[in-house]
Formats: sequence, C-alpha cells, structure tokens
Amino acid sequence: MPVHRAARLRQAALQQTRPLRGRTTPNARQAESLTEQAYRVIEEEIVTLRLKPGDVLSEQLLSATTSIGRTPIREALQRLAREGLITILPRKGILVSDINPRNQLLVLEVRRELERLLSRTGAERATPAQRARLQEVARGMDLAARRNDDIAFRFWYMHYREAADLPLCARLHANQARAIAKGDAEAAARASDKLMDYVESFTRATVSV
Repeated sequence: MPVHRAARLRQAALQQTRPLRGRTTPNARQAESLTEQAYRVIEEEIVTLRLKPGDVLSEQLLSATTSIGRTPIREALQRLAREGLITILPRKGILVSDINPRNQLLVLEVRRELERLLSRTGAERATPAQRARLQEVARGMDLAARRNDDIAFRFWYMHYREAADLPLCARLHANQARAIAKGDAEAAARASDKLMDYVESFTRATVSV
C-alpha cells in the first residue's frame, strides 16, 4: 500500500469517529464533493509526476486549471500535506514533496507484515464475489505483464525506467490475487512475501540509481 493511500485510510477512519455537527445540508455535501474532486485531481498530478518534486504550487493557479473554487483546493492541499505529498511553508509557498527511497524502505518494513496478514485473512474470508473479482484482477495483471504496460504509482514513476521490471511486478501481483481468490492462505502469504521481496529489491536499487 502506498504511503498516501495508508494516510487516506487513516483519515477516513478519523472522519468516521468525529461527532456530527448538526444536519448536513446539500451545500455542505456539494462542498465536500468538490474537495474530494480537487484532491483526486491534484493527487494524480503528483503521483504521475506531472507535478514533480520541488514544483511550487499555488491555490490560485490550481483553481484556474481545475475550474474548482479556491476553498475546496485549499482543503485538498491541507489533506495532501497531512499525507506527505506536499509541504506547506507558511508565507513562502507550497512545494511538492521530495521522494526519499530510504524512507520508503522504512515503510516497507511495516507493509510486509500488513501485506502478509491481509493476504492470509483475505484468502480465508473472501466472499465468492470477491474471489471472482480477484481472479479478474489477476487476469488483468497477467495481461499487463504481457503487454508491458506502465502500471505504477509515484515512486515507480520516478524510478521504474532505471530499476523496475514492471512485467515481473505485475505477475507477482497476479499470483498474490490468484492465491487469495483460491482460498489458499499459505500460498497467499508466500506470494505476498515474494512481491515484497521484489518491491524491497527495487527500492534498494533506486538508492544507487
């Protein structure tokens, strides 16, 4: 799970625990939707490196380019800052955060254990519909591997041309999804470990790229 996705899940959990402040109005729902839309647009620009590390952002420019008001843009930027994708410097500006492979390695220590647990329990508890969907995911990843599609997130976008083997990565994801779909907890855990072995080796390779 990428860092910003983990932060997104934590933020969603926090929102579930916050007390409601009166009845939600249609305007409030619309504002929330615009904030989410602004977040998705800016996040994608950062993840795909159209907005590169060190780029300076402004609420005014982002509002103009996305046709979204400055209040939702500001709220989206605050969320992105909490997730570490941007850095807000008071009275100076907003910068796209740098990508640090060494920090990524620290994250992978936790991710390995979580991936193994999720794979094992997913294999044991998935519903028939979820297993069918995982088989579809596995087939899609196999197809991507054969076509050598550039399926990647921000860290991959930054380094994959130098260090990554995307077809191999896609096959490892497919094996993990297939093992979970079959309900084989031990095979799912092994597939998870193989995937994380590759991700860690890829990350370590970027340190010297």
